[in-house]
Amino acid sequence: MKTIIPFTGMSQYENTIEGRKQGSACGPVTVASIMKFHREKEYAVNDLYASLGTTAIGLFSWRLIRKLRKLTGSRFEIKKIRSIDQVKTELLAGRPVAMKFDRYFSFRWFSKPMFRYHWVPLIGFEEKQDDVILFFHDNGKRSRPSKLRTASYRKHQQVLSFVKIVPVSQ
Repeated sequence: MKTIIPFTGMSQYENTIEGRKQGSACGPVTVASIMKFHREKEYAVNDLYASLGTTAIGLFSWRLIRKLRKLTGSRFEIKKIRSIDQVKTELLAGRPVAMKFDRYFSFRWFSKPMFRYHWVPLIGFEEKQDDVILFFHDNGKRSRPSKLRTASYRKHQQVLSFVKIVPVSQ
């Protein structure tokens, strides 16, 4: 079974993002693209960078959750997802998930994941016999826009974390 949500990625190297912030703007870009997907007002990445407390070394999960809850109030449910089954439930419901590769704060310093520390919008998955293939937008590079990529959950599970960002029905 393969599920991919129609999603438009953003690049953290767009010229609208301040040059000194671009290298560490993956968290705010991921949040901005997910909020745009949910048709929430479009957030300027430079503003989100400051509002979320992003630093030159990136954006911690706990800080993203706490600051984004303050920013969105009761309009969104924002929380850490603890299992791949919960991630799949969100994706099957058509809701992208913020996913972070993090070998440093997961204490996997010598592992060799696809990214050492990087937030991305997770937009799909495919079940394999002994693995789950994750589909995500990579937030671009200086020389190209964001593109759809895949990663093995089995290979990366020790360095991955997930945050649910979903509008609350009222």
